[in-house]
Amino acid sequence: MTERSGLRRRSGWRFESDAMTKAQAKRSYGNMKSSAAKTMDEEARGALIMKYAPLVKFLASRMAMRVPPSVSLDDLISAGIMGLLDAIDKYDSSRDVQLKTYAEFRIRGAMLDELRSMDWVPRSTRKKIHDMERAVLDIEGKLGRRAEDFEIAEQMGIDVDAYYQTLKKARGVELFSLDEYVRDDKGHSESKKSFKSLMQGQDDPGRNVMATELKHVTAEAIKTLSQKEQMVVSLYYYDELTLKEIGQIMGLTESRISQIHTKSIIKLRAKLHSYQEI
Repeated sequence: MTERSGLRRRSGWRFESDAMTKAQAKRSYGNMKSSAAKTMDEEARGALIMKYAPLVKFLASRMAMRVPPSVSLDDLISAGIMGLLDAIDKYDSSRDVQLKTYAEFRIRGAMLDELRSMDWVPRSTRKKIHDMERAVLDIEGKLGRRAEDFEIAEQMGIDVDAYYQTLKKARGVELFSLDEYVRDDKGHSESKKSFKSLMQGQDDPGRNVMATELKHVTAEAIKTLSQKEQMVVSLYYYDELTLKEIGQIMGLTESRISQIHTKSIIKLRAKLHSYQEI
C-alpha cells in the first residue's frame, strides 16, 4: 500500500469520523434543546401554580364559610388545587378568556364536585329549599311584591323559627348548577348547552346571545331583592368580601349575613328556575 493511498484511507476515516461526530452532536443538541424546552414548560407551569395558589386558598376560605363545619377547609383546598392544575393544562390562550377567569371557574367547579361527592346537603334539606322556592314564586305572583319571611314560612306550613333553621342548614346552596343544561324555547334541554359552556367565551353568536340573556335575567332578578339583600350579594360577589367583613360594614353578625345571603340565593334560584321553564 502506497503512502498516498494510506493517507487517502486515513483521510476517509477521519471524514467519516467527523461526520459521525457531527451527527451525534446534532442529536445531542436536539435532545438538549427538547429537554430545555420541556424544563422551561415545567418551570412556567410551576410558576403559574405558585402564582394562583393564593387564589385557591381564597376561594376555598370563602366557600368554607358557607358550608357546615364538618367540611374540611383542607379538602376544599386540595380539590381546588386539582382544579387549578386542570385549568393550567387545558387553558387555550386563543380564546377571549383570561387564565385567571378560567382558573376561577375550574377551581370552584372542582370544589363543588368535592362537595357533591360528600353529599353534604341532606335530601330533606334540598326538598325544603325547593319548597321555599315555590313559596317565594307563589307569594310574589299573588301579591306582586317581595315575599316576607313570615309569609314564606306560612306558605311552607312551618313557623318562622323553623324557616330560619332551614336557611341555616341550606348554607352554601348553589345559585344554579354549572353542569345543568339550559332549556331551549320549547322548555327542552336537547341543545346540550350547559351554563358552564355559556361562560367559556367561545365565538358562537347563538351562545353569546344566550349568555347575554342569562346575565340580563340574573341582573333583573337581583333588582327584585330587598336593598339589604342586594347589598350582601354585591359585597360578597362583586367586592369579594367575606361574610364577616360584610357584617362589620352593615353592623350585623356574621350569622345574620349568612342568613341573608342564603335567602337571597334561594330567591334568585326561584327566579332563574322560573325563567328556564318559560
